[in-house]
Amino acid sequence: MTPLAGMRFAGLFEGPLQKAIHHLKYRNDYILADSLAVRLPLVGPDPAAPGTLVVPVPLAAERLRERGYNQAGLLARTFAELHGLPWAPSAARRVRHTASQIGLSPAERRANVAGAFAADPLIVQGLPIILVDDVCTTGATLAACAESLVSAGATTVWGLTLARALIPDGLVNVLLQQHFGRGRQLV
Repeated sequence: MTPLAGMRFAGLFEGPLQKAIHHLKYRNDYILADSLAVRLPLVGPDPAAPGTLVVPVPLAAERLRERGYNQAGLLARTFAELHGLPWAPSAARRVRHTASQIGLSPAERRANVAGAFAADPLIVQGLPIILVDDVCTTGATLAACAESLVSAGATTVWGLTLARALIPDGLVNVLLQQHFGRGRQLV
């Protein structure tokens, strides 16, 4: 089961949203981040609760050097500013490089990101967290990062992404059971 309390997304990873995310991520069109962050929905039982901290899923140092920016960080910063919430780009970090998740099965994705993150307890301890990323396919990256945040003392972690990848209905049910257990929803 995942340490995520739940997650939300703005839309499905298709059409214009997919194209915009690809431009943001792969074509250095980082100016899109502000426009896309406006689409991010509020998450959690009380997303504006005092102390709620917005944290981006971190990139590996190598990818950050190549790209020059973390797209999740840009989205998280604007989302936090729009909602008057503090953001902490250094609250979580990648402690090891991981292979691209593209083309990996759900089990391979979980194994690929297992133990890849660490969080700073001095920043997150005792706080609810909104964890921001661009796309959720199986939830493996969000879950692995959330695990590090909870281990560092975060009280709850809600996942928030621009898009959820299209996955077959049968696989959605399997993923919901694996990551969220009974009674939790991916909305």
